[in-house]
Amino acid sequence: MRSKSKSAPSPEVSVRNLQRTIPVNVGDLEKFAAKAMRCCLRLHNQKATDLTRLREVFIWLISDRRMASLHRQFLGKTGPTDVLTFQHGEIFVSVETARRHARVFRNSLVRELRLYIAHGLLHLHGFHDRKQTDARKMERMQKRILLAATADRYKGSTSLASTCLN
Repeated sequence: MRSKSKSAPSPEVSVRNLQRTIPVNVGDLEKFAAKAMRCCLRLHNQKATDLTRLREVFIWLISDRRMASLHRQFLGKTGPTDVLTFQHGEIFVSVETARRHARVFRNSLVRELRLYIAHGLLHLHGFHDRKQTDARKMERMQKRILLAATADRYKGSTSLASTCLN
């Protein structure tokens, strides 16, 4: 996989917590999102994507109630979902759904939220998960991004670039 051209700057990323039910460390998630975005941009992609064209990416942490409303409004589906991504650079994450899924999959809430952020960024970078083969590829990329964007926390870990590109 080749790296992205150095002439195009990375989009600015911001995380905003609009729900008040579950405490989250927004600063930690914003740092992760910035690293995850750089990793996404290093992934080989033949064509320009929404992520390569954007100047800003907004990640909104919301309640299940708000997510269910968006899910119904934009996809015509009832109930909340985990993450919704819009091509203009908005990623909506349900913190309540993340907490439920974290318990089911025996993850921490932070790891589950990071997974959803990586998932949304990959959608902006042209990845899809409607077909089983695409979903598996996207899942592998999510794991690489999670590993790479948290690698500097662990002594002796690989660099962001090498983890993303291997």
